[in-house]
Amino acid sequence: MTEIAQEESRQSDVMDPARASALQVTLGLPADIAAGTPLPPFFHQIYFWQPEPAPRLGRDGHPKTGLGLIPDLGLPRRMWAGGRLDFHAPLLAGVAAEKRTTVAKVSRKEGRSGPLGFVTLKHDIHQQDRLCVTEYQDLVYREDPAPDAPKPQSPAAASDEDRTEQAAFTSTQLFRYSALTFNGHRIHYDLDYARDVEGYAGLVTHGPLLAQLLMLMAERQMGPLNRFSFRATAPLMHYEPATLCWKSDGTMWVRGPDGRQCMQAEAG
Repeated sequence: MTEIAQEESRQSDVMDPARASALQVTLGLPADIAAGTPLPPFFHQIYFWQPEPAPRLGRDGHPKTGLGLIPDLGLPRRMWAGGRLDFHAPLLAGVAAEKRTTVAKVSRKEGRSGPLGFVTLKHDIHQQDRLCVTEYQDLVYREDPAPDAPKPQSPAAASDEDRTEQAAFTSTQLFRYSALTFNGHRIHYDLDYARDVEGYAGLVTHGPLLAQLLMLMAERQMGPLNRFSFRATAPLMHYEPATLCWKSDGTMWVRGPDGRQCMQAEAG
């Protein structure tokens, strides 16, 4: 594992309430966010866009690596593997904020499917002269799958939850979430690319979307969150329903329709 001492990227955003209301509608919630309203946890994902011109995009629709903070590891497939968040103070809609990003760690290793690259970004979000959110975002990069490569074995999800909520997705919802988060990754809206290039059975439901639903569920059970961590363990296709699972000790997970674990998390 390599610790990185590197330049810092800073972005500003006014945290438009209308955008937060659009995310609420996308998630099937009442649109009730106005200027000055505390934003729900993880809603900062729809702000601080970094639009890049087409020549600076990779084949997958993401900005090319090696042009900004993220180094080029020579691996074409990108996934958001997980993250850790500390909520220090609520972010307010309609109030200017600044996100400061650095690369915390970079590493490579050999996995069962070939070489893997790992990048951890650290985001500090400030508003009204105070630190409101610290987020560590874990990204993984890998090679394209071989045509005859066996599918990776997914872990089985636990079944001892104290409470569940059901979630279902559509291609329209995934497109809306991609648009609101300015996420150009084609696995979420381009079925031919997802299937023929990256080897998925369908469109991939965003890991951050699953994490968002878990955070909102945790907040309903526990009140305002102080921290949340999550790790994606298997992809969920857009046509698959999911069960969101919660235990009273704050552990959570997403169970796919075949019983596999798609995400594990912990709230506090």
